[in-house]
Amino acid sequence: MSSIPKRLALVTGANTGIGFEISRQLAEKNITVLMGARDEKKGVDATNRLIDQGLDVHSLLIDVTDPTMIQAALGRIRDEFKRLDILVNNAGILIDSNTGILELSLSLLQNTLETNTFGPLLLSQACIPLMEKNHYGRIVNISSTLGSFHDMADQSSTDGEVLSPAYRLSKTMLNGITVMMASDLKGTNILVNAACPGWARTRLGGNQAPLLPGEAAETPVWLATLPDDGPTGGFFHNQEKIHW
Repeated sequence: MSSIPKRLALVTGANTGIGFEISRQLAEKNITVLMGARDEKKGVDATNRLIDQGLDVHSLLIDVTDPTMIQAALGRIRDEFKRLDILVNNAGILIDSNTGILELSLSLLQNTLETNTFGPLLLSQACIPLMEKNHYGRIVNISSTLGSFHDMADQSSTDGEVLSPAYRLSKTMLNGITVMMASDLKGTNILVNAACPGWARTRLGGNQAPLLPGEAAETPVWLATLPDDGPTGGFFHNQEKIHW
């Protein structure tokens, strides 16, 4: 009887916060994890922390805004690991927290979209052929209810008090990409979903956030390890489907 090969996951923005916890929790499920980071030293230091815990993780230098670096990272994955089963598009920035939509500059919008939207799209496009070879894939896009049309239109939602228009628009677009990729991959056993991890105590979320990074990682990890009959093309929080 042939055994199922060990799964391989790539998590971007894995050197800190939710990305680090997603990496840890996946590795604890006996999954080999490539911890992607755009700062080589920070990536290696984070990886070593989990290696010291006996977990099967590897550092991977990748900047999702740089197509050349994406291709170099995929080249290493193909040559060294020869497969990729799980992609968690976690890398993200929030650089317009005090800006309103009427004051939003083109440079702020472009910089945010390059990391939060274009990066996940380009990386997914690069990774999917490796998943198709083994007829298995799980793609998790880390989104936010701040990008939800439902919440934006709800005048009673507390999210309405949040500015950050570039960040919010980047997540709205990421949600759209999630739906379209899931549709194009229907029937391939490559499941694509978006997750809102919630407001967590990270560099991006701040110290006032109610969730620990480990708690915020639980839904993304659940989506990254869905069974073959799991959902695709959905938006989830606390392992429950939520409005786009």
